[in-house]
Amino acid sequence: MKVLLVNGSSRENGCTDRALKEVAKALNAEGIETEFFFIGSAPIADCIGCGSCRVKGKCIFDDVAVRLAEKAADFDGFVFGSPVYYAHPSARLLAVMDRAFYSGSKNFAFKPAAAIFSARRAGSVASMDVVNKHFSIASMPIVSSNYWNHVFGKQPSEVEEDGEGLMTMTNIGKNMAWLLKCIELGKKNGVSHPANDKVMTNFTR
Repeated sequence: MKVLLVNGSSRENGCTDRALKEVAKALNAEGIETEFFFIGSAPIADCIGCGSCRVKGKCIFDDVAVRLAEKAADFDGFVFGSPVYYAHPSARLLAVMDRAFYSGSKNFAFKPAAAIFSARRAGSVASMDVVNKHFSIASMPIVSSNYWNHVFGKQPSEVEEDGEGLMTMTNIGKNMAWLLKCIELGKKNGVSHPANDKVMTNFTR
């Protein structure tokens, strides 16, 4: 079993990375493989609502969002991490997630996911709500911890001082590993995910 840890910061080795590494450490201790995916600091296009991905099977913008959507097929679970800006996840991460989930939702569906955040002081709970909505719409079980999924600190060295935050990351990893093992055991015993129907109703006046 493998979990992809997505770093939605523009800093590859910042506070978000430190938090993700703590989750990875716990997953590895439970026998779960991990891989890091850094979205980079290059410009990222937002979704333009063209609908081309429904025809071509992938987004028309060939960048990190397309690579994430394709890569997701090979993983059993996900952890998305982001710094907090104005009580919100990074716009970079949201642009990537909007396009990756819209064009490649089948590669994420029914796979457990968690959202983690790094903040200097506040805004992480509101940010968590934004990212978790992607999981809800994609039929993904949301992995929780024993407190809000965040660490505090402006620099990685300050995150090291947040003992409760790091323990929260550890528990996310443990809970993710437990859920993945439960799903795997279910598959071995003939329990597969449901085949959900989809009906779209547009509200009009």
